[in-house]
Parts: sequence; C-alpha cells; structure tokens
Amino acid sequence: MNRAARAVDLLRQRPLWIAPLLFGTVLIAIITVLYLGSTVDPIAHLHGLPVSIVNYDDGARAGGRDVQLGREVEALLRKSPELSDQLALKPQTLAEAEDRMDSGHAYATVFIPPDFSAAALTLAGWPIAAQGPRHGPEVWIYANQRAGTQGASIASSTLQVALGGISVHLGRQLEATAPSRSAATKAALAEPVRQIPTYYRPLPAGSALGLSAFYVSLLTLMCGFLGAAIVNGVLDGALGFAPTEFGPHWSMRRPVLISRWQTLLAKWAMAGVLSGILAALMIFVAAVLLGMNAPEPVLLWLYCWLCAATVATGTLALIAAVGAQGQLLALLIFIYLGLASAGGTTPVEALPELLRGISHLDPLRQILGGVRSILYFESRGDAGLDQGLLFTLVGLAFWLALGTFFVRRYDRKGRDRLDPALIKYVNDSVDKYRERAAASDAAPDQPALGGDS
Repeated sequence: MNRAARAVDLLRQRPLWIAPLLFGTVLIAIITVLYLGSTVDPIAHLHGLPVSIVNYDDGARAGGRDVQLGREVEALLRKSPELSDQLALKPQTLAEAEDRMDSGHAYATVFIPPDFSAAALTLAGWPIAAQGPRHGPEVWIYANQRAGTQGASIASSTLQVALGGISVHLGRQLEATAPSRSAATKAALAEPVRQIPTYYRPLPAGSALGLSAFYVSLLTLMCGFLGAAIVNGVLDGALGFAPTEFGPHWSMRRPVLISRWQTLLAKWAMAGVLSGILAALMIFVAAVLLGMNAPEPVLLWLYCWLCAATVATGTLALIAAVGAQGQLLALLIFIYLGLASAGGTTPVEALPELLRGISHLDPLRQILGGVRSILYFESRGDAGLDQGLLFTLVGLAFWLALGTFFVRRYDRKGRDRLDPALIKYVNDSVDKYRERAAASDAAPDQPALGGDS
C-alpha cells in the first residue's frame, strides 16, 4: 500500500515553490509601485491643478494716478514660480467660478473683493473715501472640498504660500509711495494682504470629510469583483469543475457536459443579478445604518449596480480567457491600479505622468466621477455622471466582446474544459462505484471465520 503523503514531502519538491514565489513577488512589487508611487510625494508630481481667479477690484485713485492692485495680484499669481507649474489658474467671473466649482472642475477659487485697492491705499495712509470700516486689503480663498478633499487642501495651501510672497512685495511697493513713513505704517505694510481661507459650499454631515464618494466607489468595485469570484466558484462547483469544501466536508459533483460559452453566459447572468443585490445592501448599510449622506439613493443604487455589473463582467471575462490567473489579473487591474490612478484621495493632477495617463481608462475613476456627482453635485451630468455612464457602458461592451471572443474561439477549436470522453468515463466510473457500494450494503452479513455454517 502506498504511504500517505506528508507536508515535508511536498515542501521538498522545488517545482511547487516556483509558482507561488513568482506570482507573489511580481504581484506585490507591482502593487507597491502603483499604490505607493501614487501617494508618496504628490507635490513633486503636481501639475495643472485647476483653480479660478475672480478679480472684482474696482481700483482707486491716489496721488493723481489710478491704482489697480487687484489686477497686479492676479498677474503676480499667474506668473508666480510657486504656481506656474502646479496650478492651472483661470480668470473668471464670480458666476463662472461658482459654476465651475459646482461641477467639480475647480479645486479652489481666489476672490479679490471690489475694495482691495482702496483698502490697501488706506492702510498706506492715503485719504481714500470708504463705504464702511476697512481692515486692510483682503483676499478670499474658497476651497472646494466636493471636488476632492486633498486636492482642495493642496490648492489652498499652495495659494496661501504664493499670496504670502505677493503680500510682502505689495507692502514694499506701497511703503515706497506712502505719504506717511511712520513706524505704524511700516508695520502695517510689512505684510498687508489678509488672507481669508474658507470652504465653498461646505459638505453636509455624513460625507466622511469628502471621502464618502471614494469609499462608495471602492465598495462598488468590490461588489462587482467579489460577486464575480463567488459566482465563478459556486457555478464551477455545481458543474463539477471544482470541488466544494465546507469545514472538513469535501465534495465533488459529476462534471457536466457544457460549452465554455454557455458556462460564461450563465456566470454573467448570475453575477449581474448578484452585483445589484450587493450594491443595494452596501448603500442600505451606508445610508440607513451608518448615516451616510445620500440625497438620491435610488439613482445611486442604479448607477452602482451598472458599475458593479461591469466589473463583474470584466472579472469573469478575464477568468474565462486566461484561467484561474484571471482573478489575480482582475484584482490588479480593477482594484490596485484603480486605487493608484482614480484620484480618490490624491488628485489626478498630482499623480505621476504614467498613472495620470492610465487614469482616463481606469474603471474606478469613472465610477468615482458618477458617484461624486450624485452625492455632492446634485447629479449634474457635467460633474462626472455623464462621463461615468459613457465610459462604464463602453467598458461593459469591451468586456462582453473580450469574453465572447475568447470562449467562442476556444469552443470552435474544441478546447473543452474537460474532454467529453473523460466526462463520460468519470460518470460511468461513478455509476459503477455506486452500484458496487449499493450491492455491498445490501448483501447479508457473512459469518465470521470458524463460526457456525
């Protein structure tokens, strides 16, 4: 009788080590590069973060000349070395800037009020008529958390640094032409511009400090990926292509004669239904049990269902195309590449150039755009919902085409998962084994050796 294998016998077989070491090391290296590479130094990669400038300064007249300090501040901001590469500054009217922030297309707005020049000249000692009390020139910085918490924070802090240098420059300029050279005037003009950072349309309670859209998007992705993994395992077990284990119980069904195409169709249908149920449960737990702000839960559920179903379709297509490794490939493409390039925490404009390019095709970024629009921007199409829907539908069509191409090709070439002859042999063997077992159970007990006949 053959001796039962032991763990040490397996561990001594070098070929068994190759696949885990190869797949494990390559996968963790790629994941580390993608994930940490996108977050380790966002400022170093920052380029073109969209910010609006609204200059409403009316100017003032002092010493027989017109003074337009607001215009000068705007010009200095646009030429500032701290901002020229990092921020994309766009002069706009107040209405245009508000619309831009309301659609999530600007992380901040710099607002220069109408009395900016008059307040600065008054501080320098010029007799400027005032409409009310003045406390020196002010610049308002409106951070738009709805567009992205970290992006708004980066934009606001970068602007504050640049405005600090501009304030010193204006102070020296005002001091050089000030009618009064008193110590008090010099002190007031050392850094005359008062910065007022604030939030534009602060987020409602239950928004996870502006990260609820990202978390919902990530959970939507997981609903699709996990739904596909569950359906794949359950259906393969039911068809007899994979064992089923519950605790110490192991079972293996008879293999069913079925084409790859019919198997994939069944998996897609089951995953589509399951992803909708999982998305509904996720939103129920988040909005009802945990109190997350969700102004349009039904629309949110429908959108998340579509996105989750697309991810499930893609995951199953990859498994059908390349086998068990397709699940690892889906994990890398949908989850880790998405986390690195979607702009959920680090804004897309602060990602390395390679990830910034990949992000346009990444499913998580498109999911995030639509979810953010529904949660923060009254479901405006131009706030990401239209683009999210379009790219998700394109992605769904792509994965359907990819899966169909490979499985139909495999079926045409006769590359069955199990050879039909082998399936028949296995089923016949099972029938014979059961017949022998039934006959053995039905036979009368035989007398013991040496007993009465």
